[in-house]
Amino acid sequence: MSNQFLDQITQRRTIYAIGKNAAHTPEHLTDLIQTAIKQSPSSFNSQSSRAVILFNGESEKFWGLVADKLKSYAKDEESAAKTTAKMASFAAGVGTVLFFEDMDVVKGLQEQFPSYAENFPVWAEHSTAIAQFAVWTALHTEGLGASLQHYNPIVDAEVHAEWDIPANWKLRAQLVFGSVEGEAKAKTYMDDAARFKVFK
Repeated sequence: MSNQFLDQITQRRTIYAIGKNAAHTPEHLTDLIQTAIKQSPSSFNSQSSRAVILFNGESEKFWGLVADKLKSYAKDEESAAKTTAKMASFAAGVGTVLFFEDMDVVKGLQEQFPSYAENFPVWAEHSTAIAQFAVWTALHTEGLGASLQHYNPIVDAEVHAEWDIPANWKLRAQLVFGSVEGEAKAKTYMDDAARFKVFK
């Protein structure tokens, strides 16, 4: 089956080995990321997804904050060194997109549509996931590698303070990206029969 969109999402992979060897300007990538998020669907067209886009030194600062926070969780020097090296590999990239959900939007929808109140937090998670996937794939189409990380909520307070983030924005994920400096690991797939049911 030949389909350009399916080809792109099939090729999009988790790339851990990233660098700064990219010709893309921050302006171009900002437009790409913002457009991908704006065009991502959300329940009731809530547009609850928010993003903070960090380039170069600002991205390095974020991963430095994470590294400092994780030191308190390290059991020994060896695990601390491994964690520091991992954060350094993320800081080696071009940038990081911090994905948030605006909880004021979610609460507003809960109040406006009480019958669906318990669903709106779940649907907000759907919205951010779609936005994350859209941005990730868009960056892939530009020849960039990325990996999705989740160091929330341990750095939430530091992030909100450092970049003056509104209190109602809830950090959900971090997408770090850069030039591709190494291949993705082989991907395996479970049997279709265990995953899908088709009725005709």
